[in-house]
Amino acid sequence: MDDLASFLRTRRSRVDPAAVGIPTDSRRRVEGLRREEVAHLSGVSVDYYVRLEQGRATQPSEQVLDALARVLGLDGTEREHLDRLARQRRRRTRTPGGRVRPELLRVLDLVTDAPALIMDHRLDVLAGNRLAGLLFGRPLPGLNIARHIFLEEAERGLYAEWESCTLDVVGHLRLAAGKYPDDPRLTSLIGELSMGSERFRRLWARADVRARTHGRKAYRHPLVGLLELHQENFSLPDESGMELLVLSAAPGSPTEDGLRLLTGLDTDPAGGAERPYASDLTESQG
Repeated sequence: MDDLASFLRTRRSRVDPAAVGIPTDSRRRVEGLRREEVAHLSGVSVDYYVRLEQGRATQPSEQVLDALARVLGLDGTEREHLDRLARQRRRRTRTPGGRVRPELLRVLDLVTDAPALIMDHRLDVLAGNRLAGLLFGRPLPGLNIARHIFLEEAERGLYAEWESCTLDVVGHLRLAAGKYPDDPRLTSLIGELSMGSERFRRLWARADVRARTHGRKAYRHPLVGLLELHQENFSLPDESGMELLVLSAAPGSPTEDGLRLLTGLDTDPAGGAERPYASDLTESQG
């Protein structure tokens, strides 16, 4: 699903040779660095680097990975991803389950003035509070954010900055593929998105990784208009692979007024279900 060889190829294609002291002329036809140039700058043999890109060399040392990260200009997220890919054959990570503890559902219910939801590493929404359900205008369990953004054309207008959202989604799924290479549901999701969206295919081929922990999220709600929210991501403990997302509005802003209006709406996207915003995938304590 994701591998060290393809990641290295995409990263070296983006390095400007002039930036690392390699002169270029009009006859150069390689985009980025050549394999032998990466090898020379990293202090490894050309043969060894070629074997890395061909998937024939395993277990590169930390020193080699550090040197490659330096030459390729990797940021912190990409460096961690590189290390994870290099260790895949030696250490497989257990795919986490998707069960939400009842205590977490109570925490969601305590958040009343901001949309809040819990998602897993596949971007499946496992639970959310009432305001999150009103924001998306539908029952949350069963909603996958990646499908929602890439495959549901009628829903695209909800995302005021759709193109930016697609970059975040693909970058997140790339990271998840590196962490959980043996997850069949994740593999199936990536295949479904690749088949159904030309933009997803193009972005996936770039092999970009993104760790979104906070930032601006803008939605264009059909009933209350533009909502410019701030998203905070909180990783949940116990290696669950889940995150709590809270979308807050700046005090005194038009978005805060919009959320108040949305809260007051009599909308029930579940058609009267007892709890339309929480998954039934819960587990008892202990």
